[in-house]
Amino acid sequence: MLIAIGTYTVIYGWKYAVGFVLLLLIHELGHFIAAGKRGLPVGLPTFIPFVGAWIELKEQPMDAETEAFVAISGPMLGSAAAFIFYLIAKESGEGIFLAIAYAGFMLNLFNLIPLSPLDGGRVMSAISPRLWFIGLPILIALFIWKPSPMIILIGLFALPQLWSVYTNRAILNSEYFQVAKNVKLSYAAQYLSLVTFLMVLTIETHDALALIRANN
Repeated sequence: MLIAIGTYTVIYGWKYAVGFVLLLLIHELGHFIAAGKRGLPVGLPTFIPFVGAWIELKEQPMDAETEAFVAISGPMLGSAAAFIFYLIAKESGEGIFLAIAYAGFMLNLFNLIPLSPLDGGRVMSAISPRLWFIGLPILIALFIWKPSPMIILIGLFALPQLWSVYTNRAILNSEYFQVAKNVKLSYAAQYLSLVTFLMVLTIETHDALALIRANN
């Protein structure tokens, strides 16, 4: 984590570096706490500059609902933390806090793309793995818009799972993916609410930052 802060400080300055890494940490702590609640042994967050952060589950979830619970907890806590930076920016008028909030909203929104291994794809495991196929064109569109090796890497991790669902429809009927309908609806509501919240705040903070740049 300290190496990540140091690396980002060289490029963006220490305030942004500390704020951004703090958002990454809080996001991962959401996963960490959720995994602990479900009795899953888990390691502390690992950081790699320009790649991100993650926690290592030492034991994989035994069902899709548990996977979704652990997955959505990260973006929920991370989005709340980004919103706190947003409120601080509104109160103080400091553009740096608005920039940190924007990065947090974007980070969590990206993670909610419905494609495993992203958090959004893991949430879709509890609703329907078929929804992973919605995430693939979104990822392709993002790569066309802003090419990134990270997007390619995520796509490479996602393809085997997409292929398994496409070629083996019986996997959808496995015990792992058996989730009660009311639970599916609950996760769908949480997911859509969080995505809507993040989209609105991402657009608003983007426009506010553009206005600040224009005035400077």
